[in-house]
Amino acid sequence: MVRLIETMYPKKANRVQASLVRYADDFVVISPSLDIIEPCKNAISEWLKPVGLEIKPEKTRVCHTLNPIQYEGRTEEAGFDLLGFNIRQYPVGKYKSGKTGGTASRLIGHKTHIKPSKKAVQAHTEVIKGVIKQHKTAPQSALISRLNPIIRGWENYYSGVVSSETFSKLDDIIWQMLRAWKVSRCGKANIEKLRNYLRPGTVILSNGKERHETWLFRTKDGLQLWKHNWTPIVRHTLIKPEATPYDGNWTYWSNRKGQAIGTPNRVAKLLKKQKGKCTWCGQYLTPYDLVEVDHIVPRNLGGKDEYNNLQLLHRHCHDDKTALDNVNAVSLTMEVRNVQARA
Repeated sequence: MVRLIETMYPKKANRVQASLVRYADDFVVISPSLDIIEPCKNAISEWLKPVGLEIKPEKTRVCHTLNPIQYEGRTEEAGFDLLGFNIRQYPVGKYKSGKTGGTASRLIGHKTHIKPSKKAVQAHTEVIKGVIKQHKTAPQSALISRLNPIIRGWENYYSGVVSSETFSKLDDIIWQMLRAWKVSRCGKANIEKLRNYLRPGTVILSNGKERHETWLFRTKDGLQLWKHNWTPIVRHTLIKPEATPYDGNWTYWSNRKGQAIGTPNRVAKLLKKQKGKCTWCGQYLTPYDLVEVDHIVPRNLGGKDEYNNLQLLHRHCHDDKTALDNVNAVSLTMEVRNVQARA
C-alpha cells in the first residue's frame, strides 16, 4: 500500500506529495492537497478488492488538520483519530509557532498537538465506571487493586503526548464516581465514615518528590488508588538515524534504554539515571571515556553497595573524589581519637 502511494505521487522538488502511515489495518494518508487525497482513496479501494477487503465508509474521513472543511455536503472537523490518539493542528502566535526546518526556516503559524482521542477517553471512563459498579459491596482494597492496573496501563500509553489536561479531567471524573460509591455504602448522613475513604494527604511520586493532594483514595494499610496526573509527561525521543545497538556507542544506548550490548547492567542503569553525565564534573560521558562505579558514601565510612549509593564517574574524577574521601576519613579519625582521649 505504501509503494502504491509512492508510485502514484513520487517526490517533487524533494517534497513529499503524499505519505501513508499504517499500523495493522489502520492507516492514514497525508497530503497538502485534496486533489491528491481523493485519487489515493480510490486507488486504495481498488488495491484492497483482490484480497476481499474494503474501506468502510463509516470509519473513513477526509479532513484538514488545521481548519474545518466542507466535504460531500457535510462539515468535517479539523484533525483525525488514529490508534486512540487525536492529531490536530492549532493556530498559534509567532512565539509558539512551529517551523519548517532547514536552512531557510520559517514560521508556519500553527502547532501540532497529539492528544488522547475523545473516544478513547470515553471508553476508558466506561471501563472504570463498570469496575466500580461491579465492586459496590467489595472491600476498598479490592476496588483499588482492580483499578490501579487499568489506570496505570492507560496513562502509560498516553504519557508521551499532550495528556496533562486529560489526566486531570479523568481524576475529577473518578472522584465523582468514588464519591457516589462511598455514599451508596455509608449514606450521606454518616460524615465520619465518608471521610475515611476520601481525604487529603501527601504522596511520594515516582520521581521522589512529595505532592500534596486534596483527595486520596487510600486504605488504612496504605494501599492507595493511583491517579492519572501522577504520571509525568515524557516526550518520545526519536532514535538517531545512524544509530544501531551494535555500533559500539554504549553511552547513547545506556542513556536511552538503561542497557547496552557489552555493557554491565549496573553501569548502563547508572548512566541512564544520571542522564548521560558524570556527577562529579557534570560533563557528558562518551564511548571513549574510562568510567568507574563509585560509592557516594565510601564503604569504609558505612556506605552500602546499593544503587542509591552508587554513581558513575570518569576515572580521573573518581581519583579526585577518592582522594577527597581519604582526606575526610583521616579528619574524621583524628576527631574520634581526640574525643576518646578527652574521655
